[in-house]
Amino acid sequence: MPESRRAGASIPLVWLATVVLVTLNLRPFLTAIGPLAPTIQAHTGMDVQAIAWLTLLPMALIGAGTWAAPAVLRGLGARPALALALLLIALGCALRLLPGWLVATAALCGAGVALVQGLLPGLIKLHTPRHVAPMMGVYSAAMMGGGALGAQLSPLALQWGMDWRGTLALWGVPALAALALAWWQLGRMATPQAAARPSGSAWLLRRPRTWYLMLTFGLMNGGYASMVAWLAPYYQQLGMSAAYSGMLVAVLSVAQAAMALLLPVLAARSHSHDRRPWMAFTLAQQVLGFVLLALVPLSAPVLIVTILGFGLGGCFTFFMLVALDHLRQPLQAGALSALMQSGGFLLAAAAPWAMAQLYQWQGSFAFGWWLQAAIAVLVGVLALRFDPARFESVLRPPPG
Repeated sequence: MPESRRAGASIPLVWLATVVLVTLNLRPFLTAIGPLAPTIQAHTGMDVQAIAWLTLLPMALIGAGTWAAPAVLRGLGARPALALALLLIALGCALRLLPGWLVATAALCGAGVALVQGLLPGLIKLHTPRHVAPMMGVYSAAMMGGGALGAQLSPLALQWGMDWRGTLALWGVPALAALALAWWQLGRMATPQAAARPSGSAWLLRRPRTWYLMLTFGLMNGGYASMVAWLAPYYQQLGMSAAYSGMLVAVLSVAQAAMALLLPVLAARSHSHDRRPWMAFTLAQQVLGFVLLALVPLSAPVLIVTILGFGLGGCFTFFMLVALDHLRQPLQAGALSALMQSGGFLLAAAAPWAMAQLYQWQGSFAFGWWLQAAIAVLVGVLALRFDPARFESVLRPPPG
């Protein structure tokens, strides 16, 4: 029996491992930068604005590239498209060994991540249709777990004697491992031709709900982008070491992964498709975390970043589920998810730059954390419109 059909009864372990290994590669190239920022600045002369570009540019390209993911899927098919995405990530990491390529490599990695994030949610819904919520929890948890590895291991590699360029390039190795596994696994999974190259998604851009999802998702992810870019430099400014600040970014990512894995399971047990109470819970955690980060950052740093990790990780997962909930056809839902991420990450990319501007004006990151708390409140208000009873009416596919 084809594996895609068996997936409705159980989750194939090799497919689960493929999703985990692929997704682990989506954040280390970003989270490694913050803890190494002072070292990079010392060796390159880059200022705060230039360092911000190492987060801003890939986030923007994640947005722009995710927009193109459905077209790449139609043109190449799932297997070559995913292989291309992982090859771009591996190449981007490897080229960080070369002087003067740092910003360009951030762009390459961002483009690769964009394709993965645009392709994988739809493939998850296609191959494990009865396990979308837990699989998206695994997807989100693996993504955040990869972020934790990048933040924790990169400063440790410096302590162990590796130079900063080699440390950043090291993250190309797991991308090549993921490429090999994904190529083998997708080659043996039965994917209907119609699903492998789905119809166009231009009609989604004519629906106001698509743009609303982009806006809310982007506002929410600005908090994550700001944390990845400036949490470690913030604590180093307060007197913490690079290793300790990197540990805090790792704690943030582990907390994100834990909540991304746990909350969808709890939500599934509630037998309700209304994600809004869970989104409100995670956004309240974000508000509390950002306020504590601005007011009392040194009182309990691990607790503060854990609260923020819970809020950011859980909210990301529920946004992904809300996008997939809107449409029944798997790769139509995947296309909507891709568009939500594309516009959302383009918007989120501005957050680290805005934080850098506020830092230059105020001499502190505290005002930026207050801004992120206010944005989390705004997202909570906007998310009230995600009533599952209205999904079919607000995003009805065209006939045929």
